[in-house]
Amino acid sequence: MESDHQALPESNSNPERPRSRGIYLLPNLFTTAAMFSGFYAIVAAMQGHFEAAAIAIFISMVLDGLDGRVARLTNTQTAFGAEYDSMSDLISFGVAPGLTMYQWSLVHFGEMGTGWGKVGWLAAFVYVACAALRLARFNTHLGKGDKKYFTGLPSPTAAALMAGMVWVFNDLSISGNNFQFPALLMTLTAGLLMVSNVSYYSFKEIDLRNRVPFVVMIAVLLLFALTTIDPPKVLFTVFVAYTLSGPIIWGVRRYRRMQRRKKEGQITPPPSAPNPPQP
Repeated sequence: MESDHQALPESNSNPERPRSRGIYLLPNLFTTAAMFSGFYAIVAAMQGHFEAAAIAIFISMVLDGLDGRVARLTNTQTAFGAEYDSMSDLISFGVAPGLTMYQWSLVHFGEMGTGWGKVGWLAAFVYVACAALRLARFNTHLGKGDKKYFTGLPSPTAAALMAGMVWVFNDLSISGNNFQFPALLMTLTAGLLMVSNVSYYSFKEIDLRNRVPFVVMIAVLLLFALTTIDPPKVLFTVFVAYTLSGPIIWGVRRYRRMQRRKKEGQITPPPSAPNPPQP
């Protein structure tokens, strides 16, 4: 028996409905809020309010972590949202930390004489460029490779290193004009680690809906308590430890691959040199 749907007028015979040109509001609100926080960090740094700039960058990290989860929970993931998120990340984790570090310390290279002034803004530019390259590589490799690990330092972690350093020293009432070279080292290290091939654990295998041992809950509560006691030092220490874990993981994985290849016979020891003739 024929259904009633086949008796529709000819103008409605096409089953494909045109897609809406609108965007989903809820996840993009979080992305916009993260971008606003990053923009506020830039404005605060330009006015010399470095603590406010550092805090704004950390707030951007929290909001950036929420927008993707909200999109997955509400089934509102779109290509537009992914691209918009990348633009927001470039401002919040690229431009904002680079300019904050520059205004806090790197700008004082100009006080060291002719030519030194370029060192500061060039280092800040290298960091911003590396953040852009890191985001572009992440987007092109999305869904490829081992999801358990990131390739290169994630841009939010690099931003946390930069903002954390400014926040800690500012909290200790230490001016950035006395720490140009440590600031330069931090800026270049964070930037180059983003575009490196060092592996970092992604925490994507952790499912918050599953049960965990009771000791894990105690550890999380302890971390929250320590953070409330001294936020700048605790947060900076956590992200420094995560940054250092990357080279360790990369070295261990590389060593295991070499051992596996040796067992498979792909790596053979070099031939021993012939003994010299006896006189």
